Amino acid sequence: MEGLNLISTFAEFKELKNIDRPTMMSVLEDVFRSQLIKMYGSADNFDVIINIDKGDFEIWRNREVVEEVEDPNTQISLKEVSKIDDSYEVGESYTEEVKLSEFGRRGILTLRQNLAGRIMDIEKANVYAKYLDRVGEILVGEVYQVWKKEVLVLDEEGNELLLPKFEQIPSDYFRKGDTVRAVVSSVEKKNNTPIITLSRTSPKFLERLFEQDVPEIYDGLITIKKIVRIPGERAKVAVESYDDRIDPVGACVGVKGSRIHGIVRELRNENIDIINWTTNPQLLIQRALSPAKISSIKINEEDKRVGVYLKPNEVSLAIGKGGSNIKLAGMLIGYEIDVFREVDEDEEDVMLDEFNDEIDQWIIDSLKQIGCDTAKSVLAIPIPELVRRADLEEETVAEVIRILRAEFENDTKE
Repeated sequence: MEGLNLISTFAEFKELKNIDRPTMMSVLEDVFRSQLIKMYGSADNFDVIINIDKGDFEIWRNREVVEEVEDPNTQISLKEVSKIDDSYEVGESYTEEVKLSEFGRRGILTLRQNLAGRIMDIEKANVYAKYLDRVGEILVGEVYQVWKKEVLVLDEEGNELLLPKFEQIPSDYFRKGDTVRAVVSSVEKKNNTPIITLSRTSPKFLERLFEQDVPEIYDGLITIKKIVRIPGERAKVAVESYDDRIDPVGACVGVKGSRIHGIVRELRNENIDIINWTTNPQLLIQRALSPAKISSIKINEEDKRVGVYLKPNEVSLAIGKGGSNIKLAGMLIGYEIDVFREVDEDEEDVMLDEFNDEIDQWIIDSLKQIGCDTAKSVLAIPIPELVRRADLEEETVAEVIRILRAEFENDTKE
């Protein structure tokens, strides 16, 4: 039975993919010779013949015929040989086959374990090498197991891949058997075991989706210059065409959005803004903050900050839901963006900083970060919206509104 198990393991090894014939034979011979050394002290006088095609093996032991035996492993007495074949003479070499049964039950079990271990090591090395070359590529796999912190995915060959929770889009929901698309983000070794990590939140995933769905990008006619994302919410993709006849934005969107719709669905309805790339910083800022229309821009190269001035009704568009638009625009251009509300000369308004004797400075700073730098810009936004965007308590916002309204009411009375 143990012999059959060993042959079965041998056959399993023979069926391995992505392993060359010399390596396979070398590994098998090494495993057998290691066991022979344990049994006989040396394996130099043994011939191990591996038959890859049939999936079996032969082991032959060579010993010198002598009168007096000093080393039973390498020598055999003439008297003993004569019982088998009387044609041998002293000094000749006697060869006999070592049967698997001679290894004993424990020896066969050790052989099988060593061979299985080498099979596993080769499989791990092959998986590691394969995926090391596929970092940054999209992979399609099947969800095998769903845990709280990660999802186990199997590829077409049954290799195990991990999709951690932090690499999933917030609205992702997987069940066993689902098909999942993700990009290979990293390949590492832990205790000689390859750990392949997938990602659906990486900008590289979005880039690869565009390459798959937009032929002009795949062919190199359109180049993706930069991608920034808030996974599941919004993304900005800057594209450029080296051919004046090709509209890069239009090509990426497709007729009636045919190309972009599939990508948006894959990303769980993530809003994707596609903009024309330009080396003109002011023009890039305007495009990055679209759909808001900017009145003027002031760039501070030293501090890497940009001040943009907008009409009151454009401020909320520039900031976007939860501040996503302004955050992504800043990531795209590589500058911190400060939004200021443009005040008409005829309109009387008061800067928020003038209320620092009544309102804590940290509250004023929180309001200024969402583009509200004057009293009227704050009063123009509903309290629930201020609470959400500035991340302030409702009572705090209500008190700020009361103080600001009192200022204008006093002016009216005077």
